[in-house]
Amino acid sequence: MDLPNSSDPVPLDEVDRVILDTLTASGRLANNRIAARAGVAPSTALTRMRALVERAVIRRFTVDIDLGAVGRPVQAIIAVRLRSHDRAQIAAVMRLLPTLPEVVQSFHVAGDDDWLLHVAVSSAEDLRDFVLDHLTVHEAVVHTRTTLVFAHDRGHPGPLPR
Repeated sequence: MDLPNSSDPVPLDEVDRVILDTLTASGRLANNRIAARAGVAPSTALTRMRALVERAVIRRFTVDIDLGAVGRPVQAIIAVRLRSHDRAQIAAVMRLLPTLPEVVQSFHVAGDDDWLLHVAVSSAEDLRDFVLDHLTVHEAVVHTRTTLVFAHDRGHPGPLPR
Protein backbone atom coordinates (compact mmCIF):
# COMPACT_ATOMS: atom_id res chain seq x y z
CA MET A 1 0.00 0.00 0.00
CA ASP A 2 1.48 3.34 -1.02
CA LEU A 3 1.62 5.99 1.64
CA PRO A 4 1.76 9.69 0.82
CA ASN A 5 5.32 10.88 0.31
CA SER A 6 6.07 13.15 3.23
CA SER A 7 9.59 14.03 2.11
CA ASP A 8 10.47 17.23 0.34
CA PRO A 9 8.89 17.46 -3.11
CA VAL A 10 11.08 16.63 -6.09
CA PRO A 11 11.89 19.77 -8.08
CA LEU A 12 10.33 19.66 -11.55
CA ASP A 13 11.05 21.94 -14.46
CA GLU A 14 8.81 22.58 -17.46
CA VAL A 15 10.27 19.68 -19.46
CA ASP A 16 9.53 17.28 -16.57
CA ARG A 17 5.97 18.62 -16.35
CA VAL A 18 5.36 18.18 -20.08
CA ILE A 19 6.74 14.63 -19.95
CA LEU A 20 4.53 13.77 -16.96
CA ASP A 21 1.41 15.33 -18.52
CA THR A 22 2.09 13.51 -21.80
CA LEU A 23 2.63 10.14 -20.11
CA THR A 24 -0.49 10.65 -17.99
CA ALA A 25 -2.56 11.25 -21.12
CA SER A 26 -0.98 8.42 -23.12
CA GLY A 27 1.49 6.11 -21.43
CA ARG A 28 2.15 4.19 -24.65
CA LEU A 29 3.29 7.19 -26.68
CA ALA A 30 6.66 6.64 -28.37
CA ASN A 31 9.66 8.38 -26.84
CA ASN A 32 10.27 10.52 -29.94
CA ARG A 33 6.68 11.86 -29.73
CA ILE A 34 7.13 12.65 -26.02
CA ALA A 35 10.40 14.40 -26.83
CA ALA A 36 8.74 16.47 -29.56
CA ARG A 37 5.99 17.61 -27.18
CA ALA A 38 8.59 18.52 -24.55
CA GLY A 39 10.77 20.29 -27.11
CA VAL A 40 13.86 18.18 -26.38
CA ALA A 41 15.91 15.50 -28.12
CA PRO A 42 14.68 11.90 -27.76
CA SER A 43 17.80 10.99 -25.76
CA THR A 44 17.08 13.86 -23.36
CA ALA A 45 13.46 12.78 -22.95
CA LEU A 46 14.53 9.21 -22.20
CA THR A 47 17.12 10.41 -19.66
CA ARG A 48 14.49 12.62 -18.01
CA MET A 49 11.96 9.76 -17.84
CA ARG A 50 14.54 7.44 -16.28
CA ALA A 51 15.40 10.14 -13.74
CA LEU A 52 11.71 10.58 -12.88
CA VAL A 53 11.48 6.83 -12.26
CA GLU A 54 14.69 6.78 -10.18
CA ARG A 55 13.44 9.70 -8.05
CA ALA A 56 10.12 7.84 -7.58
CA VAL A 57 8.07 10.60 -9.23
CA ILE A 58 6.88 7.94 -11.68
CA ARG A 59 6.03 4.92 -9.54
CA ARG A 60 4.91 2.56 -12.30
CA PHE A 61 3.61 2.29 -15.83
CA THR A 62 0.18 0.67 -15.97
CA VAL A 63 -2.94 0.10 -18.05
CA ASP A 64 -6.49 1.27 -17.47
CA ILE A 65 -8.71 -1.81 -17.70
CA ASP A 66 -12.43 -1.53 -18.46
CA LEU A 67 -13.71 -3.53 -15.50
CA GLY A 68 -17.04 -4.24 -17.19
CA ALA A 69 -15.25 -5.73 -20.19
CA VAL A 70 -13.54 -8.28 -17.93
CA GLY A 71 -16.73 -9.30 -16.14
CA ARG A 72 -16.68 -6.90 -13.19
CA PRO A 73 -19.29 -4.25 -14.10
CA VAL A 74 -20.59 -3.62 -10.56
CA GLN A 75 -18.43 -1.12 -8.71
CA ALA A 76 -18.81 0.25 -5.22
CA ILE A 77 -17.07 2.35 -2.61
CA ILE A 78 -17.10 0.62 0.75
CA ALA A 79 -16.36 2.62 3.89
CA VAL A 80 -14.83 0.41 6.58
CA ARG A 81 -14.68 1.32 10.26
CA LEU A 82 -12.39 -0.55 12.65
CA ARG A 83 -13.34 -1.75 16.11
CA SER A 84 -10.25 -0.12 17.61
CA HIS A 85 -7.26 1.72 16.26
CA ASP A 86 -4.38 -0.28 17.60
CA ARG A 87 -1.46 -0.98 15.29
CA ALA A 88 -2.10 -4.73 15.22
CA GLN A 89 -5.62 -4.31 13.81
CA ILE A 90 -4.49 -1.70 11.30
CA ALA A 91 -1.66 -3.99 10.18
CA ALA A 92 -4.06 -6.94 9.86
CA VAL A 93 -6.34 -4.97 7.53
CA MET A 94 -3.35 -3.67 5.56
CA ARG A 95 -2.22 -7.27 5.02
CA LEU A 96 -5.71 -8.43 4.03
CA LEU A 97 -6.67 -5.83 1.42
CA PRO A 98 -3.98 -6.57 -1.21
CA THR A 99 -5.02 -10.25 -1.17
CA LEU A 100 -8.60 -9.50 -2.21
CA PRO A 101 -8.94 -9.41 -6.02
CA GLU A 102 -12.20 -7.46 -5.77
CA VAL A 103 -10.35 -4.46 -4.30
CA VAL A 104 -9.34 -2.10 -7.12
CA GLN A 105 -8.00 0.59 -4.77
CA SER A 106 -7.89 1.10 -1.03
CA PHE A 107 -7.40 4.28 0.93
CA HIS A 108 -6.48 4.38 4.62
CA VAL A 109 -8.15 7.63 5.70
CA ALA A 110 -8.81 9.87 8.68
CA GLY A 111 -12.32 10.73 9.83
CA ASP A 112 -15.35 8.65 10.77
CA ASP A 113 -14.21 5.77 8.57
CA ASP A 114 -10.80 4.13 8.50
CA TRP A 115 -10.70 2.78 4.96
CA LEU A 116 -12.40 3.52 1.68
CA LEU A 117 -12.34 0.60 -0.73
CA HIS A 118 -13.06 0.80 -4.44
CA VAL A 119 -14.25 -2.68 -5.37
CA ALA A 120 -15.40 -4.24 -8.63
CA VAL A 121 -17.45 -7.45 -8.85
CA SER A 122 -19.65 -9.26 -11.34
CA SER A 123 -23.03 -8.79 -9.64
CA ALA A 124 -24.90 -7.32 -6.69
CA GLU A 125 -24.88 -10.78 -5.13
CA ASP A 126 -21.09 -10.94 -5.43
CA LEU A 127 -20.86 -7.51 -3.81
CA ARG A 128 -22.99 -8.70 -0.90
CA ASP A 129 -20.89 -11.86 -0.58
CA PHE A 130 -17.66 -9.85 -0.65
CA VAL A 131 -18.83 -7.64 2.22
CA LEU A 132 -20.12 -10.59 4.27
CA ASP A 133 -17.32 -13.05 3.54
CA HIS A 134 -14.31 -10.75 3.77
CA LEU A 135 -15.15 -7.58 5.68
CA THR A 136 -17.86 -7.98 8.30
CA VAL A 137 -16.38 -11.29 9.49
CA HIS A 138 -12.95 -9.74 10.09
CA GLU A 139 -12.27 -9.29 13.80
CA ALA A 140 -10.96 -5.74 13.27
CA VAL A 141 -14.05 -4.49 11.39
CA VAL A 142 -16.98 -3.06 13.32
CA HIS A 143 -18.96 -1.39 10.50
CA THR A 144 -19.17 -1.10 6.72
CA ARG A 145 -21.19 1.19 4.46
CA THR A 146 -21.50 0.42 0.76
CA THR A 147 -22.17 2.99 -1.96
CA LEU A 148 -22.77 1.87 -5.55
CA VAL A 149 -20.79 3.62 -8.28
CA PHE A 150 -22.85 4.63 -11.32
CA ALA A 151 -19.96 6.13 -13.29
CA HIS A 152 -16.24 6.48 -12.78
CA ASP A 153 -14.02 9.12 -14.39
CA ARG A 154 -10.37 8.82 -13.54
CA GLY A 155 -9.84 12.53 -14.12
CA HIS A 156 -6.39 14.07 -13.95
CA PRO A 157 -3.84 13.61 -11.16
CA GLY A 158 -3.96 17.34 -10.61
CA PRO A 159 -1.88 20.28 -11.67
CA LEU A 160 1.83 19.83 -11.21
CA PRO A 161 3.46 22.51 -9.05
CA ARG A 162 5.22 25.29 -10.88
